[in-house]
This record gives sequence, C-alpha cells and structure tokens, in this order.
Amino acid sequence: MSERGLNTVSFAGHVASSAQFKSLYAEGMGLVEETASYLDGVGRQASKVLPRMASVLYAAESMRLTTRLMQMASWLLLQRAVNNGEMSRDQVLSEKNKVRLDSFNVDKTAPGWNDLPEAFRDLIERSLRLQNRIALLDREIYRPQEVQTFEPGNQNSVQAQLNLLQTAFGNN
Repeated sequence: MSERGLNTVSFAGHVASSAQFKSLYAEGMGLVEETASYLDGVGRQASKVLPRMASVLYAAESMRLTTRLMQMASWLLLQRAVNNGEMSRDQVLSEKNKVRLDSFNVDKTAPGWNDLPEAFRDLIERSLRLQNRIALLDREIYRPQEVQTFEPGNQNSVQAQLNLLQTAFGNN
C-alpha cells in the first residue's frame, strides 16, 4: 500500500442489540437486585457492628453504590428501549443526558475501608467494573468520534481497539 489510511473498528451497533447486550443487561439488573437484597438484609445487620469510621464509610459508599447502579440501570433500560423500537435514538439521546456514567470515585485507602464487609466491597468492585464496560459501550455507540482509530504502527490505538473488543464481548 502506498498510502496509510485510518480504519475504525466499530462493533457497538451490533453488540448493543446482540446476545452480548442481553447478557450485559442481565448482569446489570442482577447486580441491582443482588445489591438491594444485600443492603436490606445481611448488609444492614453487618453495618450495625462496624467500627465508627467504617460505619460512616459504609453509609457513604452505600449511597454511591446505589446511585452508580441506578445510573447504569437507567442506561441499560434506555438502550433496551431503543433496541426494541420503543424509543427513537433521538429520544434516547435526550434522556441519556440525564444519566451519569462517569466515574464515582472510591477511595480504597480511606480509613475504615478494610473494616467494611468483604461482600460489600465485592459489590462495589463489581459495580465499578460493570460501570466501566457500560461507559465504554456508551462512548462507542453515541460518541464514536472519541474512540481512538487504528493507525498502522500505532500500538496505543491497537490496544484501545483490543480493549473495546474485550469490553464489548465481556472478556475482561
């Protein structure tokens, strides 16, 4: 080839309405249910016996976790609605502006973090991983211009595309 071209690899449109999306949807909604059950049951009991610093941290992280999960659930429901033809892409774009998929910081060095119940910390970790996967898919679907392109010889772009593929197909 005499000329170097840019090629963008985009599978998001297909992934968003595929079995992979259905799996992501099920995982997200399952995590919402699991978290609600934990916070209303075992977590509530566990939080009552935590040291003071951990108790305050538990309360704050519970709110962040719940908010993070509700934002992800909103995105998943919007995407399902557009996939099922219940909403137009423009309607979804308008509603999607209300959904925050940006990072909610978690300070694992905060006093009391290690005193939090392991099951609670696991829910936080899983929610953060899921949030990252959804945010990557969101960028690929709705803001493809922000996704790096493959330029021959540019290893960072290749790695970015590999990361997108891994995210899209759930191989993380």
